[in-house]
Amino acid sequence: MNGLTFIIGGARSGKSRHAEELVAALPAPWTYIATAQAYDEEMRARIGEHRSRRGTGWHTVDAPLDLTGALAAQPQGQPVLVDCLTLWLTNHMLAEHDLDAECRRLAEVFASPRGPWFVVSNEVGQGIVPDNALARRFRDEAGRLNQKIAAIADTVLMMVAGLPLKVK
Repeated sequence: MNGLTFIIGGARSGKSRHAEELVAALPAPWTYIATAQAYDEEMRARIGEHRSRRGTGWHTVDAPLDLTGALAAQPQGQPVLVDCLTLWLTNHMLAEHDLDAECRRLAEVFASPRGPWFVVSNEVGQGIVPDNALARRFRDEAGRLNQKIAAIADTVLMMVAGLPLKVK
């Protein structure tokens, strides 16, 4: 069964854990496509926490920028978890890439999943208005990307305090 499940929520809402459980309920092997980059000790610890939580059967692919290429390389029918879109977006913003073009390419790939694909993203638009232009731009770009992916997803789940709420 092919299909795109989009899992969105705030920080520490349980998005990644729930996505991992959904994927692990399917036959292995499973692919975890990680978009994080460890620039500091705190981020290395977060990445380590995620890795230690996953058991055997998982294959990790690091794709901080070339997420479309990593997805294209996945075998037909294999469960895939992408974690997460907002880190991928941050990586492209910091590299000063053409965000419209990158997001468009990504949406095209997500529109035709070649297996059960699960995508995690942060909901960043429910907090206060950021106090600087870069943070406001990030919030706006993340909101636009989340809307694009939610529109093409077969299922959208919103995580609240560790509980999934079906939105679509």
